[in-house]
Amino acid sequence: QVQLVESGGGLVQAGGSLRLSCAASGGTFSRNAMAWFRQAPGKEREFVAAISWSGGMTNYADSVKGRFTISRDNDKNTVYLQMSSLKPEDTAVYYCAAKPGRYISGTLSREYDYWGQGTQVTVSS
Repeated sequence: QVQLVESGGGLVQAGGSLRLSCAASGGTFSRNAMAWFRQAPGKEREFVAAISWSGGMTNYADSVKGRFTISRDNDKNTVYLQMSSLKPEDTAVYYCAAKPGRYISGTLSREYDYWGQGTQVTVSS
């Protein structure tokens, strides 16, 4: 069983930056594919970024490419999402997700077995 706890959300002006963290416990973190998703009000949950076991492989949604960076620290059992040049359309609840046993997982939420409770990110114009 894997538990995920996100933190770092908040209110920021357009053009600003935030760093989200997701602390994992249970299981073997270094053998979990990890990802970030987000869900805006009235919309479906969407993929943001994914990272492989070692951090050597990453994948991003086109909407965040060049602005967001996913990374992980396997010694700290934590995955991060550095968000820069934030836009109002980035406003959403951001969720951390884990897929144990897979090197890197994909863009569909059903591919992931464990989820955090989410952290709110609000970008004002």
